[in-house]
Amino acid sequence: MLAPKKFQAALAAVPLVSLDLVIVRGTSEVLLGLRTNRPAQNFWFVPGGRIYKNERMQAAMLRIAEKELGLGAALSTGKISSQPMGAYEHFYADCFAGDVGISTHYVVLAHLFQVDADFALPTPADQQHSALRWWPIAEALAATEVHQMTKDYLLALIDKDTL
Repeated sequence: MLAPKKFQAALAAVPLVSLDLVIVRGTSEVLLGLRTNRPAQNFWFVPGGRIYKNERMQAAMLRIAEKELGLGAALSTGKISSQPMGAYEHFYADCFAGDVGISTHYVVLAHLFQVDADFALPTPADQQHSALRWWPIAEALAATEVHQMTKDYLLALIDKDTL
């Protein structure tokens, strides 16, 4: 991990590569977290995070699933699985350090996790989220407090008849 000043310098020069976990319960609900940090602070967003230097994508997915949701063991044992949704680009005017004149550019590899209608999370919200909530998909698509980039994932799933 880079020190904050070095990370800011890197962020000013290059995009970050990250994974987003689009977790759909049954066919009608999506798991969203209310973000406490920038970018996308105070929006409901799917869980996710960046891939670290020299970290394999599968290891990053396990780390993110465990840290944010307590689902690392379920993922590593095959109790839940994912399928790639594709690559997306997210652009933000600010960054983790606030509005300091540095924007954030993510190249995001989104993954769909489809879980049973009675699936319950084993963990409460983490430091990145003040709350986690299952949202009815139609409600999430209509809500102003759900980030547009999360809505883009849901619209892609609807377009592909995945939901």
